[in-house]
Amino acid sequence: MKLADNAVSKDMPDVAVTTQASNAVELDWVGMSEIHLPVQVQDSSAKDVQTVDASVQAYVNLLNAASRGIHMSRLYLLLGEIFSKQALNVASVTSLLDEFLETHEGLSSQAFVEFKFNYLVERKALKSEYSGWKSYPARLRATQGDTGLTLELYVDVFYSSTCPCSAALARQLISDTFKERFANQEAVSVEDAVAWLSQEKGISATPHSQRSIAEVRVVLDTEKVTALPIVELIDTVENALQTPVQTAVKREDEQEFARLNAENLMFCEDAARKVQKVLDAEPSFKDFWLRVNHLESLHAHNAVAIVTKNVPGGYLPLP
Repeated sequence: MKLADNAVSKDMPDVAVTTQASNAVELDWVGMSEIHLPVQVQDSSAKDVQTVDASVQAYVNLLNAASRGIHMSRLYLLLGEIFSKQALNVASVTSLLDEFLETHEGLSSQAFVEFKFNYLVERKALKSEYSGWKSYPARLRATQGDTGLTLELYVDVFYSSTCPCSAALARQLISDTFKERFANQEAVSVEDAVAWLSQEKGISATPHSQRSIAEVRVVLDTEKVTALPIVELIDTVENALQTPVQTAVKREDEQEFARLNAENLMFCEDAARKVQKVLDAEPSFKDFWLRVNHLESLHAHNAVAIVTKNVPGGYLPLP
């Protein structure tokens, strides 16, 4: 791809080209951040593309230590030119990074781009006929260099977590209150027990639960994927945890959500192990990094667990 020649006079100075760096060292990355442009995202589960407002970072390394700088405008123009015509997928990102390097021949040997956006997914209610839209923070990061293309997909998945310890303590208090109420009766009828439990005072304690976040990064196998498996990754995480936050909620949906939370009590360690198991079994994910954050309603701090696939040269288990 050739960028269109500009009409600027050749007499105008270009000090990035005509002067040399005073301190001749190589630079790891040079480029731009906070580039905003509309991008059409091609998800592997969708028939149509979704247009998102993407915040983009674009860089190349500066291998030529004597060079004063890179051609930043070429990075910007290539982004606009490619993604005005193509959707965001493996092929278009590969083409973009190849063009970054081609237009910086003699200066650079590596190229990087990151697209950060929110991806909307329509979700049905748990029981009622309603549905609503959920926004999932997502990022696509791609690096092209001597070792080839590395493509990373990030998503944040929100869910509810109910503390097993708190649930046990609540059950004990409810049992104690029940025994105290019926201590003077030799037998308690089912009707009396149900009537008591149906009252507000019958449930004398509730376990604490909180909104929680699973931050997931996966390295995609570019030989197995073409479109981006954003929804596939989200579904994998939500199906493992069983308590995703909801959109449209009627009373029957709220009741079902309460039931699911009771059936899926979890510490942050439990949540991490559930998600680790399903990510590890997915063949199109070459590596993964997972951090689960339980935004505690009991404590002023959060509970966190981190796990990786633990492959040689892969993600480090850093916070």
